[in-house]
Amino acid sequence: SLFDDVFHALFYNPITVAIMLILFGVAFIVIERWQKTKQPRIHSIGGLDYKTVLLIGVFQLIAAVFPGTSRSGATIVGALLLGVSRTAAAEFTFYLAVPVMAGASLFHFTGMEFAVLLVGMVSAFVVSIFIIRFLMDYIRKHDFTVFGWYRIVLGILVLIFAAVGVI
Repeated sequence: SLFDDVFHALFYNPITVAIMLILFGVAFIVIERWQKTKQPRIHSIGGLDYKTVLLIGVFQLIAAVFPGTSRSGATIVGALLLGVSRTAAAEFTFYLAVPVMAGASLFHFTGMEFAVLLVGMVSAFVVSIFIIRFLMDYIRKHDFTVFGWYRIVLGILVLIFAAVGVI
């Protein structure tokens, strides 16, 4: 449709991706510094109420609109702003990924395609258990500042590559 072309031209380009990488990198750093003076009001997933969960979901929409904004990054930033602890925000973000990934898999497949998908899903699940355990241990001991700097550096690299015509 007409709007698809306009949105694609505006948002799906290296400059927009780089800007969003940098903006959310700065957001992570600013929020982490701001949070050092605050005590989170929600310390576990069990403490999340419907209103907070809905607002975290609204932050997830940012990633749907702006390429370069990770879904998990947007939900973590939203949760931190709403007073959710770092570990609860990260844990909730991992849980939010399950319906998104399941929804993306609801296409029609042939028998062989389904078998390949199933093997891929099982492999990804096993690997993700180890990775999530590592990340949760990291988050308990560290903040998201390093992730913010990573996004800023990556955004700058994307801008440089776009300027020289590599991408």
